[in-house]
Amino acid sequence: MHTTTPPHAGTALREPQLDHRTAMRLAAGEYDRFAELLESLTREQWSRHTDCPAWDVRQLASHVLGMAAYASSIREGRRQQRLAHKGLAQKGLATHGGDEFIDVLTDLQVRERAALTPAQITTQFHAIGPKAAKGRRRTPAIIRRRPMPEPQTIAGISERWTIGFVTEVILTRDVWMHRVDLCRATGRPLRLSADHDGELIADVVLEWAGRHRQPFRLHLTGPAGGTWSSGADGETLELDAVEFCRILSERKPGTGLLATPVPF
Repeated sequence: MHTTTPPHAGTALREPQLDHRTAMRLAAGEYDRFAELLESLTREQWSRHTDCPAWDVRQLASHVLGMAAYASSIREGRRQQRLAHKGLAQKGLATHGGDEFIDVLTDLQVRERAALTPAQITTQFHAIGPKAAKGRRRTPAIIRRRPMPEPQTIAGISERWTIGFVTEVILTRDVWMHRVDLCRATGRPLRLSADHDGELIADVVLEWAGRHRQPFRLHLTGPAGGTWSSGADGETLELDAVEFCRILSERKPGTGLLATPVPF
């Protein structure tokens, strides 16, 4: 049994709980697993709908490719940021719009890759994944500790994140959850292991516990599962580890403590 000590929610800056070495190992591994999944898709599967309503498989893969490019170099990241801010201005929205900025940024990533074939997306991802992992790994600690310029809204509450929380946590969770989305859309098996997915999910559990700060006992089943608890006489939950993350990402409705979202 793993007993969590939830960090205080609502602190000035949300920082990664994972150490840098572990976070970067998970990042590199997740890019590899996503590339492996793209290789396995048939031509027909690329046009299937996903749990992201606006995207089919090809569009979702284009976003993940675009975000990997964003992370691969400062120059490319700034280029995408500049165009996304321009798009916000054209929509009459604030320059740093939080959720609105992410929506415009991801739309840009998909549109810029609209002409790519599945084979081209796969080839480019094989090339850019290692560069994205390297770019994130080399982000200096002094930069990782700085706050992001725009706040994020989670469960209706505005909060500030460090750059490190994005580069070490969110960018990996995003690829992981979209790998889940693609497997669900295509019927491909989801590759799971305790030393990769289990560590990623354990970090999600820790953040979730810190966000709701209530006593609980949680048992997650499957290869990436485990058991966690905090306090006494709290809610007892048992469910599949991947479904737990899908609920917290708001892909499925949750009740009780499962109504506490975690960003992916």
